[in-house]
Amino acid sequence: MSVMTRMIPAAVLSAMLAATALYGAPASAADLIRHATGKFPIASAIEVPPGYTTIYLSGMGAEISDKNAKPMTMAAYGDTETQVKSALGKIQASLAELHLTFADVVQMHIYMVADPKLGKLDFAGMMKSYTQFFGTTAQPNLPTRSAFQVAALANPGWLVEIEVTAVRK
Repeated sequence: MSVMTRMIPAAVLSAMLAATALYGAPASAADLIRHATGKFPIASAIEVPPGYTTIYLSGMGAEISDKNAKPMTMAAYGDTETQVKSALGKIQASLAELHLTFADVVQMHIYMVADPKLGKLDFAGMMKSYTQFFGTTAQPNLPTRSAFQVAALANPGWLVEIEVTAVRK
């Protein structure tokens, strides 16, 4: 028995060897630990193990949905539901270019302006589109998410801008 193993209790040495094996082993997408929040379709926390690369996507807003409408107006981009669906579609395409999917998204920030037609933030409209992409049978992986009401966005026609963080092994 070496001097080192005599100085370290067997239980401690065993734990150290187990930790070395755990962190030295290659990780996979299954190694992400997503903590659920209950029935609400977001994760309360996500643990990302060592060895992952973090990818930050810039905020994206909607594509023009009505080319006949005055540019840079809400009429050109649609309501909150329409804009969230469009922005998430753009994000999905950007992720695909990076060989990623929504399953790789670990964090999302949604910046929203109150819909002037409603006189308030359209959280229900946002959720209607969001749940078409996250928490589905085809894509059950949920990101952590924060939704913010802001006074304005860079494009005066946007009601929504979304940014995501993804990880890759």
